[in-house]
Amino acid sequence: MSSILVTGANGQIGSDLVETLRARRGNAHVVGLDLRRPSSDTAATPGPPSANGQASRPSDDAPFVVADVRDRDALASAIERYDVKTVYHLASLLSANGEKVPDRTWDVNINGLKHVLDLAREHGMQVFWPSSIAVFGPATPRENTPQNTVLNPSTMYGVTKRSGELLCQYYHQRYDVDVRSLRYPGLISYATLPGGGTTDYAVDMYYEALRSGSYTCFVREDTRLPMMYMPDAIRATLDLMRADASDVTVRDSYNITAMSFAAGELADAIREHLPAFTCSFEPDSRQEIADAWPATIDDATARRDWNWRPDYDLEAMTADMLDHLRETLPEDAESVER
Repeated sequence: MSSILVTGANGQIGSDLVETLRARRGNAHVVGLDLRRPSSDTAATPGPPSANGQASRPSDDAPFVVADVRDRDALASAIERYDVKTVYHLASLLSANGEKVPDRTWDVNINGLKHVLDLAREHGMQVFWPSSIAVFGPATPRENTPQNTVLNPSTMYGVTKRSGELLCQYYHQRYDVDVRSLRYPGLISYATLPGGGTTDYAVDMYYEALRSGSYTCFVREDTRLPMMYMPDAIRATLDLMRADASDVTVRDSYNITAMSFAAGELADAIREHLPAFTCSFEPDSRQEIADAWPATIDDATARRDWNWRPDYDLEAMTADMLDHLRETLPEDAESVER
């Protein structure tokens, strides 16, 4: 059986996606790739990297490759070694962190993607690549942002995502590479800590509500942004990849969303479960990024083309997040709730 490669496997999306794919396909047929092994990866046997960056003794049960996506030879070696036919290329620097190192953000986000697309062309692979609401900008309509609209990103992360969208569309049109993409909104997960994104305040707020009972939010109380719970994001990704090619009408990237809420509304939703929780608001430089992004998204094209529907709204997500975080932070949760 051929394999699936997930780059950025240690990240917020990657860690959940690898777990889901391994449950469906078996450990041996899902290959993780990242700059270092996951701390929880006890199945993989640590070993010194080879000359091309590949781990020398990956576990046969749960293969993992230590490599940089900017290293085309390392990617090619992994693809050939494991007979990869599908790549979920998730490796990326995110918005807030990307502003600190714009040159590296371009290098990782664009050159890494081009390597994957070139290899997909050579090996006949299917590719998933995530875009983001960061492709929108100050001139984009903020309410009900349409699929086709003004795209003038205001961050290097957004610039790389829009450039990547066009690159994906070009490789599909010119070389018939089956590459598919979603413009993710802010993603919220209980499985991994925030990774340097502007919407990470939402994840932080849940963690701190249980850890300490208070949180200082880095965006204004009335800042409304599109969001999605990670189980919906994983399902949307897999649904798009399973869709018949004839139904996929968008080859740069699909708008997709599940809910939109203001930061203050999230704090209120948490207080429904933790009445003593307090939240203050002290906007920092990330507020400017958030102000350039949409408040609500029109994802009618995704709903039409491959029947996208979210399962979680704010209330359902909050209940589920807190239930799962209590399992990982039991002492903190008990102390706060008492």
